[in-house]
Amino acid sequence: MPAPRPASQSVPRVVVIGAGIVGCALADELTARGYTDVTVVDQGDMFTTGGSSSHAPGLVFQTSGAKAMSDFASYTVSKYSSLRADGRPCFNTVGGLELAATPERLDELYRRANWARSWGLRARVIDPHECAQAHPLVEADRVLGGLYTPDDGLANSVGAAQAQGEAAVARGARFLARHEVLDIETTGGRVTAVNTDQGDVPADLVVCCAGIWGPRITRMVGMTLPLTPLAHQFGWTGAVPALAGAGPGEARHPILRYQERDLYYREHGDTIGVGYYGHRPMPIDPDAIGTPETTPDRPMPSMLQFTPEDFEEAWSDSVGLLPALAESKIEEGFNGLFSFTPDNMPLVGESPDVSGFWVAEAVWITHSAGVARATAERIVDGTSTFDTHGCDLNRFQPHQLAPSYVMERDCQNFVEVYDAIHPQQPIEEPRPLRLAPFHVRQDELGAFYLEASGWERPHWYEANADLVDGRNIPEPGPWAARYWSPIIGAEAQITRERVAMYDMSSLMRAEVTGPGAEAFLDRMTTGRAARVPGFVAYCLLLDPDGHLRGDITVARVSQNHYQLGVNSQIDVDWLQRHVPEDGSVQVRDVTSQTTCIGVWGPLARDLVQPLTDHDLSNEGLRYFRCARMYIGEVPVLALRVSYVGELGWELYTTPDMGLRLWDTLWRAGQPLGVIAAGRGAFNSLRLEKGYRAFGGDMTDEHDPYEAGVSFALRWNKGDYIGRAALEGRDPQDVERRLCCLTFPDAADTVMGGEPVYLPGGDTAVGYVTSAGYGYTLGTGIAYAWVPDQHSAPGTDLEIAYFDRRFTATVASDPLFDPEMTRLKV
Repeated sequence: MPAPRPASQSVPRVVVIGAGIVGCALADELTARGYTDVTVVDQGDMFTTGGSSSHAPGLVFQTSGAKAMSDFASYTVSKYSSLRADGRPCFNTVGGLELAATPERLDELYRRANWARSWGLRARVIDPHECAQAHPLVEADRVLGGLYTPDDGLANSVGAAQAQGEAAVARGARFLARHEVLDIETTGGRVTAVNTDQGDVPADLVVCCAGIWGPRITRMVGMTLPLTPLAHQFGWTGAVPALAGAGPGEARHPILRYQERDLYYREHGDTIGVGYYGHRPMPIDPDAIGTPETTPDRPMPSMLQFTPEDFEEAWSDSVGLLPALAESKIEEGFNGLFSFTPDNMPLVGESPDVSGFWVAEAVWITHSAGVARATAERIVDGTSTFDTHGCDLNRFQPHQLAPSYVMERDCQNFVEVYDAIHPQQPIEEPRPLRLAPFHVRQDELGAFYLEASGWERPHWYEANADLVDGRNIPEPGPWAARYWSPIIGAEAQITRERVAMYDMSSLMRAEVTGPGAEAFLDRMTTGRAARVPGFVAYCLLLDPDGHLRGDITVARVSQNHYQLGVNSQIDVDWLQRHVPEDGSVQVRDVTSQTTCIGVWGPLARDLVQPLTDHDLSNEGLRYFRCARMYIGEVPVLALRVSYVGELGWELYTTPDMGLRLWDTLWRAGQPLGVIAAGRGAFNSLRLEKGYRAFGGDMTDEHDPYEAGVSFALRWNKGDYIGRAALEGRDPQDVERRLCCLTFPDAADTVMGGEPVYLPGGDTAVGYVTSAGYGYTLGTGIAYAWVPDQHSAPGTDLEIAYFDRRFTATVASDPLFDPEMTRLKV
């Protein structure tokens, strides 16, 4: 929601803590939107403040597997390319060249090239000869190819900070150097001032852009910021003869990355800067970093002493790749501090506990202007033109804020910063953290686990290996076949043939209670909460612009008690921010207080009905209804819903009864051939059924009409957030649609992020969101965003997969049971 303005003021008083690249960019973006009462405070000098921005090498590679990160970077390049500081440009478009010396890394470069094209960036994989032509230090016989991105380049971070800061000052902002923040005052749960060693600065809004000092600042309002400063080695060579003739500080050739050895290189005249991520993680306590006043022994607080022993392998690998470097050596270096988070994404948003306290943290120069704009848009308008759900401050589960978790994940992310990460690759440590109460039974069945939000989630069960015999289960290509087994296909087929039990414990659940719960949910969701107890609804959460914030299920358990199936902590945070101040509504996360088993398949009623005295016939408990009952001795809340498209129920109970529930269902299901099935089968079946996944298939960039979920909009009720923005719109008047594409060959199974082309086209027109193989339909399935004019069923398109393309055809969805007969039997 937009930041409220005090009644006595036309604009709020904003204090930005930190005058590095993010703080300056934010001041510029805020003042450009009319928030001109902005004060930026920093403990250092302007604009070389002593933080990461002051020493960063300025590399801007725009390509990322996360579309939002590429969008942030693209905006940063566009903005900084237009800026000048002291008459000098703030961005040098020298291009980027990522090198591959092994076949595995070359494959990864093709994958990265496809990401770039999906997000609208220019990129192509070039051969060794072209690599050598692009950069004088590269020798063709040392590489197999490279990814060339001509619009990447070098940002002058201090200059860009200065240019944006001066623009903000011209609109009314002020910058206060040498003002160390000592505390943040709050009254009634809202910020009121920032205390500095030079006096207090009144504030209605405070935004922490303190970078590596961020955890120290957020602690002043009781917030745990999941961020760790880690030292990263950087060194400058002496003169390199192969670069002779360059002017002082000039860069004429592409910036280089050699991810196989965790290295990057940038020119500076006839010298080369070498950055290295391959050394041991070197985390630093934010409280130990110091300030400009307390660190006179080094150039700035964020520059620690160089440790040559950690750099030895880096130099050896550098000379091996770029032999011309052997004529020089590292003349000087330092260990520079940068911010890392548990999932390598920025931290953007408002505190859930202290109104008016915002953060824009863990932002590298590459994404700085984009993140600043997104933050300013959220502060001023309540929404952003960027997809920000992946960097929302409040996305983390409580265990992910534990200091030991943050430290371990941040250090591991440093180690993996240049690794080729598989989309399904789970974290290795710390595990296990969250276990279903029937985990012991899953172990007995040989569960292969992947991790999600701390949960150990079975992906398939080795006990089902013999079920593969005699079945047609085609194998995907080598990339998609990682973390895959043909057992997945057998589990999917048997779910449709008989009945299967699914562990749904990781499905996040929230509880909305109180006398005002009905009116609250009517206002917050697109569904009708004013139903009699026992109704379940699929609803959308929208922002004021009518864009999606999430999709949820809402079950009215009793008059003043609703149970919600939500996507993440972000949904809970959104609801909690809107609860009435009169105390008539309570919203809380109850995931840890419940557990869930999904029982689905044509024989589901045969399994469950004998175990309960509740009528489970179609008349006794209809589709999208819920009821409390007993399964044997176990009290459960049964929701007749299904994400796999089959008859069945989500059965909820308390964790202490979870094992008993599993055993009761398992014993009763043996004569029916019940199996336990994993998330691999679950995902295949949901793709066949056309169910969207929020955060993957659709995000807060999209509206319900585009995403194909407008059926969840209810117009026969009162007002709700986002309704006004959608009312009166033609549902067919959209520029893009989320479409189902099919392809025959399982070897073409993609995994998301691949570009979509018109046949023979050179420019991507869309991109894949999620994909898999439909084992009960015998077809590959990919959901993709496609221009409306190319979204008609029967349209042939092409999907790029590594270094090739294949044909995929737009299909009507859902592919499976479009009449919903199996769900409602």
